[in-house]
Amino acid sequence: MARSRSSSSIWRYINPSYYLKRPKRLALLFITFVCATLIVWDRHTILQDHEAEVSKLNEEIMRLENLLHDLKNNKETTSQKIDFSGRAGELSKNKVVSDNPIDAQRREKVKEAMRHAWSSYEKYAWGNDELQSKNGVNSFGGLGATLIDSLDTLFIMGLDEQFQRAREWVANSLDFNKNYEASVFETTIRVVGGLLSAYDLSGDKVFLGKARDVADRLLPAWNTHSGIPYNTINLAHGNAHNPGWTGGDSILADSGTEQLEFIALSQRTGDPRYQEKVENVITVLNKTFPSDGLLPIYINPERGSSSYSTITFGAMGDSFYEYLLKVWIQGNKTAGVKHYREMWETSMKGLLSLIRRSTPSSFAYICEKNGNSLTDKMDELACFTPGMLALGSSGYGPEESRKFLSLAEELAWTCYNFYQSTPTKLAGENYFFNDGQDMSVGTSWNILRPETVESLFYLWRLTGNKTYQDWGWNIFQAFEKNSRMESGYVGLKDVNTGVKDNMMQSFFLAETLKYLYLLFSPPSVISLDDWVFNTEAHPLRIVPRQEKKENLGGSDGQHKPIVRLGGRKEGRSRDS
Repeated sequence: MARSRSSSSIWRYINPSYYLKRPKRLALLFITFVCATLIVWDRHTILQDHEAEVSKLNEEIMRLENLLHDLKNNKETTSQKIDFSGRAGELSKNKVVSDNPIDAQRREKVKEAMRHAWSSYEKYAWGNDELQSKNGVNSFGGLGATLIDSLDTLFIMGLDEQFQRAREWVANSLDFNKNYEASVFETTIRVVGGLLSAYDLSGDKVFLGKARDVADRLLPAWNTHSGIPYNTINLAHGNAHNPGWTGGDSILADSGTEQLEFIALSQRTGDPRYQEKVENVITVLNKTFPSDGLLPIYINPERGSSSYSTITFGAMGDSFYEYLLKVWIQGNKTAGVKHYREMWETSMKGLLSLIRRSTPSSFAYICEKNGNSLTDKMDELACFTPGMLALGSSGYGPEESRKFLSLAEELAWTCYNFYQSTPTKLAGENYFFNDGQDMSVGTSWNILRPETVESLFYLWRLTGNKTYQDWGWNIFQAFEKNSRMESGYVGLKDVNTGVKDNMMQSFFLAETLKYLYLLFSPPSVISLDDWVFNTEAHPLRIVPRQEKKENLGGSDGQHKPIVRLGGRKEGRSRDS
């Protein structure tokens, strides 16, 4: 009976009629409810404020890490003086204390070439993507590609006034809300990479904000069944797809060359989404990674497996292998990025199977592979490989390191002879190798590409051999003789005849001139210990990596036939 009374006593407090007869208790209950609601709402508000504070603290930590790196560099080298203004160091204030006079003279000539190229762009094409025949053209949807590509080059060379004018355009005029079908790859390496590099060098948050804006517009491209991204996206509407000529497939280089930029963006914003999207691509590819590490240039974005197609270190394959190595470097070579290095070393074993030597001069070159057959053809684009091999050689044991560095030097000699073997001393787009005839130009245009001077830069930095500086100087002089115009620089329609085209590619300012300038600068200027270059030559600062575990595996993939030839950093050779 006692339990029964106790139970009925409790239930009466739940009955609404109990409170209707007792208004004071109803008011007390209402006040209690309101107080509880206010407490919960206040805790939620505190949590939101806390998250905002954490975000601000992450940005402040990033800024302090930048300052710490610059202070370290300033202390360790007497050849580079950095004036701090409360953000990142002002590398544009560099003063070389001890310098080879020949290097200084050559560096100043390259700087003057940059002034000429930039002033021509300012005069005739300001705010447009590229300069063509004293007119601006929008090759990349009107994103100011040349301007953004040039930001870090201007900064490194100390062209402060030009940099500030470009910065104001980015802050006030750069708009990504465009109904334009953008290449995810090109937009990432040029625009995201260029803006992040400008941020790392200057500490100016306007660049970071713009980088995040455009990256957010690219993110839907990764929303596929496998996580392999579509390669084209509408910047205004977010509709992603692949170009028709690929048969619905994604391109290897286009899908595996966003890792550096998006990982860097996550590190600098504290937002993990960018890193997660691009690292998942490597996880997917590693599950079916072949034993020779050589992937065809087409990947099915739904299955995540390779389609039967060409294997190449040239167009549409190249920078995938480059980024396997460079993400390992960006990640401080820690356990969290060990699989990148392992995949890269596997691919380098595969590379050795593609190496052949010409007769009679024994030029080493990299073949292309279709099925089980090799084609004795090498793109100038593949001339990034000597620099990559030199950069990665230090991660091997002594014997393997010497072997790969030696191969890098052999391939660099071949690439230099791509230039020296033509009447203009400028390289064609690709070369064929025939028994007893060494090399011959295939596609004979030159569009101011940077890959050979990029490799000369790495080889000089890593070996100290000044021969590479001399080769770079010869190439620079050939550009000055054949490509310089009153209105900037242009490519050649034919390296045999010297007939000019009318386009100044944005990567000439972003890459070719930057690598030439650094080739004649002390190693402390953008030290390879502290910076890693993306595939558009935009240096990104190496910062501590947030480690995470990956589930990685390996087996053989499926294949289907589709073939198309194209270009990394697709420069166009336009007629007047």
